[in-house]
Amino acid sequence: MKIINFSFLPFLLLLLVVFSPLRSSADTSASTIDRKRDSLIGYMLSKQLPSLHFSKKKMDDGQAEAAFKLYIKQLDYQKRFLLQGDVDQLDSFADYIDDNIKSGRISLPDAGYDILSEKIMLVEKMVEEMLEDNTVHQGKDLSVGIFHVTKEESYETDPENLHYAKTLDELKNRWRKILKAQIISRYLDLQEENKAEKDQKQKKNEDKLLQEAVAKVAKRNKNFFHRLHQETLQDHYDRFFNAVTRAFGPHTNYIPPASKEDFDINMRGSLEGIGALLREEDGFIKVVRIIPGSASARQGQLKAEDIILQVAQQDEEPVDITDMRLRDAVRLIRGPKGEEVRLKVRRGDGSTQVIPIIRDVVQIEETFVKSAVIDSDDGKRMGYILIPSFYRDFQGTRNGAHGRNSTDDTRREIIKLKKKNIDGLILDLRDNGGGALVDAVDIAGLFFSSGPVVQVKNSFGDKRILSDTDETIFYDGPLVVLVNKFSASASEIVAAALQDYGRAVVVGGDHTHGKGTVQTIIDLNEQIPLLQFKKYDDLGALKITIQKFYRVTGGSTQYKGVEPDIILPTLLDHLKSGERYLDYSMPWDSIEPVEFTPYSGMKFDLDALRKESLAQAAKDEGLKVIKIETEKAKKRSDETRIVISIDDMRKKREEANLVREKVGAHYRKYRKDMSEDEGQEKKNSDEAMSRETWLKDVNDDPYVREAVNIIEDIRQQNGQ
Repeated sequence: MKIINFSFLPFLLLLLVVFSPLRSSADTSASTIDRKRDSLIGYMLSKQLPSLHFSKKKMDDGQAEAAFKLYIKQLDYQKRFLLQGDVDQLDSFADYIDDNIKSGRISLPDAGYDILSEKIMLVEKMVEEMLEDNTVHQGKDLSVGIFHVTKEESYETDPENLHYAKTLDELKNRWRKILKAQIISRYLDLQEENKAEKDQKQKKNEDKLLQEAVAKVAKRNKNFFHRLHQETLQDHYDRFFNAVTRAFGPHTNYIPPASKEDFDINMRGSLEGIGALLREEDGFIKVVRIIPGSASARQGQLKAEDIILQVAQQDEEPVDITDMRLRDAVRLIRGPKGEEVRLKVRRGDGSTQVIPIIRDVVQIEETFVKSAVIDSDDGKRMGYILIPSFYRDFQGTRNGAHGRNSTDDTRREIIKLKKKNIDGLILDLRDNGGGALVDAVDIAGLFFSSGPVVQVKNSFGDKRILSDTDETIFYDGPLVVLVNKFSASASEIVAAALQDYGRAVVVGGDHTHGKGTVQTIIDLNEQIPLLQFKKYDDLGALKITIQKFYRVTGGSTQYKGVEPDIILPTLLDHLKSGERYLDYSMPWDSIEPVEFTPYSGMKFDLDALRKESLAQAAKDEGLKVIKIETEKAKKRSDETRIVISIDDMRKKREEANLVREKVGAHYRKYRKDMSEDEGQEKKNSDEAMSRETWLKDVNDDPYVREAVNIIEDIRQQNGQ
């Protein structure tokens, strides 16, 4: 990474700023932070970001406005604390963010901290008062305390459609509805537990259940506010810096020292966790990716884009992790192997589900490439290769050693399948979030002769072409590539190259993720401009976008992703997932194409394949169910205003359970849960049993079935 050389004039300015007295909006909090250190961080970001970021954005008024919008979102995204007047007051700082961060006179985090702290204390008192009374009243409307739990009321759940409250009374009414929904949800949980209780003496009447629900909600909120009070002024400064960096792009972040361990949290290996990559986004903890071979992957219910609302240790009371810092949420989720953690998540369609996961280490073999042979209805044998990620053991390849990598493993599986005389091949890149670029290039090259695979352009405008140089074609038959919205980065490079060469038919939802950029980590401690500044504590790091990928045809994989040749209905269609939905994501663009020779060994008529595939999909029972439920999920996700009442919330739960059962009957990957026998087999299985379960999953997969049909159509078009 090129180190930025600061000019002498900014050096003088920095000296004046860092060693001059700074105004403090909160004298009581001044001792909790090192203002000179934060001034230095702000100044360094103001120089590094415009110089290194691929977009070449300037630190100007436009960036100041974008940073302010992100800052306000992270300050109170759900609009549960700030009044409109508070936001208007903070808005007066917006135009000066760029100037302040350059000069080192940063003041917005101080003002935001003071205002938010005051409102948190006011709301905490409101909540305590509303939850004091848990008397049950059996009248026209069943009520507990001030909460009429059978009376229908509506509440807007999407913060983007919600305005800030103008008065404290309006804010109190908003919280009354929030608490009412929490009480009903907890009451329904307790009701289910009560029905399952076998000891009749332990069963409780409805009044007791309602009173217990209020008590548990009160305890949960007490812990919630206690956690909010733990937020420091330095936490607010760190989040302010992150808002400044994210205004340049969603994958550009300031990483404070305490969060280095949480950067792209990977709960696997010796951590003995659930096996999920998480990120903190607008006050929520969101699942980014499920680690192949992990406890979450084997359990099967936790999905990327799920928002984790609560965490419970086995049968203990759940802890609300909304507005919790990532590192604190992770500490709750992690734990010893063999113990259960229960996650309450919210899906993209607004439905919620409690997911029990037994913590475990990653089963390494499940993270590697593996293959299977699928027998089609007409007696043909189709090969299937799953690539969970583009892994490469760089450490193992040092000093002449040979570390395991996805290219060698894919090549080995192809050779193994060819010996079994397969008639076609399915390459599954669904949920593959990327990995080593070298493996993306080499794996694409296994299916055509040598040639360019991807173009890479850096922030300085330099371009280079990455090519496959091995002329050997390891498989030359019909090829289908499966993708979805969670196929990203290196997966998109492979799918795009095979599509551009006319080598494969790409099948999936309407688009892949669209991450066509590369980031690097810059340790700010190594960028300190003068030796006397090295006395400051750890300054943290900057993750910054420095490169962009382009297809051989010139178009970027950024933003748009890869658009499949054949689009099938998926359970992800309603999800607003991908670069196009992220704040300030880099746009799609194109550069000059490069010369390449399209594949000529296997021709196909895409229009005819598409027409035939859509007709086949319309008859597939699994895809028919998925299409119907996807349309319902889209409708549910658009209906962000929910009805708060016991009857309506119970009905929504039953509908969500029914959907999981209906889809799971045709698609094992989405089953609500395993049968008792399957669960015992899974628990006590050896490698052979795990293999058998996986093969059953593959054969039950409707997308794999349709890929088999497409391959048969390709063979017919080629007279085979």
